[in-house]
Order: sequence, then structure tokens, then C-alpha cells
Amino acid sequence: MLETGYARDSELSLDTLNSSTQRSSMSSESICSTSFSRLSFENLPTSPESNLSIKPHRSSDFAYSAIRRKSGLTFRDFHLLRRIGAGDIGTVYLCRLRTTDDEFDSVVDGGDSGCFYAMKVVDKEAVVLKKKEQRAEMERKILKMLDHPFLPTLYAEFEASHFSCIVMEFCSGGDLHSLRHKHPHKRFPINSARFYAAEVLVALEYLHMLGIIYRDLKPENVLVRSDGHIMLSDFDLSLCSDAIPAVESHDDNPAFLPYNRSNITPFSCLSNRLFRSRKVQTVQPNRLFVAEPVGARSCSFVGTHEYVSPEVASGNSHGNAVDWWSFGIFIYELMYGRTPFAGPSNEATLRNIINKPVTFPTSISSTSLEVHARDLVSGLLKKDPNRRLGSKRGAAEVKKHPFFQGLNLALIRMLTPPEVPCLRRNKTTPLVPVQGNGSGSSRRLQPTTSFDYF
Repeated sequence: MLETGYARDSELSLDTLNSSTQRSSMSSESICSTSFSRLSFENLPTSPESNLSIKPHRSSDFAYSAIRRKSGLTFRDFHLLRRIGAGDIGTVYLCRLRTTDDEFDSVVDGGDSGCFYAMKVVDKEAVVLKKKEQRAEMERKILKMLDHPFLPTLYAEFEASHFSCIVMEFCSGGDLHSLRHKHPHKRFPINSARFYAAEVLVALEYLHMLGIIYRDLKPENVLVRSDGHIMLSDFDLSLCSDAIPAVESHDDNPAFLPYNRSNITPFSCLSNRLFRSRKVQTVQPNRLFVAEPVGARSCSFVGTHEYVSPEVASGNSHGNAVDWWSFGIFIYELMYGRTPFAGPSNEATLRNIINKPVTFPTSISSTSLEVHARDLVSGLLKKDPNRRLGSKRGAAEVKKHPFFQGLNLALIRMLTPPEVPCLRRNKTTPLVPVQGNGSGSSRRLQPTTSFDYF
């Protein structure tokens, strides 16, 4: 259940932002903040939400339906409850739609997470001063494109004074970084790690099919929904490019076949015998459907130190292969509770990434599944991006690895997750101080922050 003492007015408190990290980052400005302490939006001009496309994957989502029933949403249509996160270009608040006070109290007391939303508030003036307006615009652009079970849905967007607001799904389960620290030795059981890795893999596949290179995969950015499934977050460091769909042969020297109706066989996920027409057939077993942004290139120095690839750490240009490197680091951390190249300083970490081979805590794997996991990680952590697993065929070849054998990745969201959280009491900063409530200190897990040098 949520903490009491939520804000009943719509005053946005910005003095609660703190810039502290557990793993040091290269960013000189870790949080977008302003010089004033509180700003009321009640009397400020606001612009209504822009028209957003319908999201079929949210057709049965109560929270999404409630948003869509309202037209011309502005900041005054929401109750801000408390801050739940802060990043380099904005602050995220837990909120809900305004209704009557009785309805509001009953929903909060009932703990129905379906009625809550996450609102990211970006100070446009501060972002301009930091010269990061392109990052904020990139995130908004990408969120409008997404419609996938493991990716965020943009419910609404609007302006309030010099603030830009986007409303998204609220994930009551926290993130995998915090969840990992609750397990013995701060690591997941290997079957749990495989489940979360599989869902992230499916999400990355969808992003790459849209031509989006994520560039900021880490446990802190993998949120857990109330049903236990994951949702990737934070797309301000992402790169948009093009992905050309193709069907390739599954041998060492693939015959590239451009995707068009004249040179491929139509395929279906249903059995042929369900159709009388002979035109509906399945793809031949030795063919792979590939849609990977292999032509994307960037020279930006972005990411989180322990997760950046060797080509980024050495200052070279990079492309889609950076996501598969970070996917390998991600799996390693879920399984072993640490990243493989972490050093005593950021500089040492980057040197390790460039020069040090990947090693594992023990020389012998305890299970056959761990043997497969280590083989997958080793393939993903190739220093040479051209030899890295996934760099050519993307998720199509990663999904075929024995580590994921036995998992129906197409229907993975129908499986029961390792942990199904409930909307529980979160230790976050209230927007307005609560009278008569002591401020006890508690040790909190503090996530990493991303850096970007252009």
C-alpha cells in the first residue's frame, strides 16, 4: 500500500531532487533541477494533450481506458502523489487522474495499481541550458512509436508553463536492480535470470525492428509491472535509424534476401492444415526473419560505464552491436550479482572493458543451464562488434541459443513471472511534508546514472 501523506493539491515540489549515485558516472549533471523550490500549476497556462494513436496492446488496460475517456488533458487533471524517480533530463512522479475526493481516497486505500500513472516532468528551460533538448525530444518521439507489452505506453502528453509532461504506465514492482538486492548474494536464481533476459530480448527485438538502438540497458532501467512482467524505461539516450526487414538463410554465409512479396514465401504462426489455401505456408526451417538496424552509426559517447561496449569506451563509432554487448553484461549481473569489468574507478572500468577478457566467478558451472548461460554471455561480450552475437542477425540468432531452449518466446508474457509484486509501501519522497510524521532515515539502493558526451 502507498504511504500516506500524498499531495492533495497539484504543487510540484522540486526541492526534493537529490543527485547521488551508487556507481559513479561520468555525467557532471545527473539530475535536471531548477533554482526554485515549489511551483503551483493551478494558475499557469497549460496546453492540452496532443492526439496520440490508439495502442492495441492497451485495449484491455483499465488505466489506459480511463485516460482515453478524457479529452484535452492538462496538468490540473492529475493528482501528484510523490516523486518516484529522477534522471538527467526530468523527474518522475506517481500520480492519478482527479476525481471526487471520496473516489480518490477509496482508490488509494484500496491499493489498486491500475489507477495510478507515472508522470515524467521535464523543465524545458533547464534542458535547453544543458543543451539536451534533443534528448528529451527523442524520448517523446520514441514513446509515441511504441506499442508492445514490455515497453512503455505514452498515455498522454501536455505542456504546463515551461514544463513538459508525459504520462505513462506506473510499474509498482520497482526495478530489477532493487529486486536483485533482495535475493541471497544479491543475485537471481538462474531460471529467474533467464526469464527476465528472455523478456528483455523480446523487447530489444521489437525496438531494433523499429530501427531504435536502446543504448542504456541496465537493471535500473528494467521496471517490473504489477503482474511481474518487465518494462524497459528511459529512451533519451536511444538512437533512431532504419531497419530493413529481410529473410536470411541460417548458415555461416547467409544469402541475403530483401523482404518483398516476390521472393519470400508467406508465413503464418498457425498450422497449415487450418487453411484450405495452399498460399499460406510457414517459413522454411533454415530461414530467419531479420530486422536489425545494422547500418546505424553514431560517434556519441553515451551509456553507463559498466555497460558500455569496447567500441564506445575506446571512442570509436558504434551501431546496433552496443545493445547486444549490454545485454551480455545484463545477464551476467543478474546471475552473479556484479558486472564483469567493474574497476575501482570509471577510468579503470573503461580500461577493463577494452582490454580484459570476460571471466566468471568459478571455473566450473554448477548446472547445464549455467553452461549455456556462460556460452551466451561469452558470445555477446566479444570485443570485436563484427564477431559479437546478434550484431548481424539481431535477436533472430540470439533467440536460437540453447540458453533459451524450452521457452516459447512468442508467448512468454503468458508465463507466470518468478515474482509477482503487489502495490506495496514505497520509500519515496512526498511532494509536500506531512505534519506530525517523523522523517526516519533509511539506507536506500541508489541506481547508476547514464552519461553522454557528444
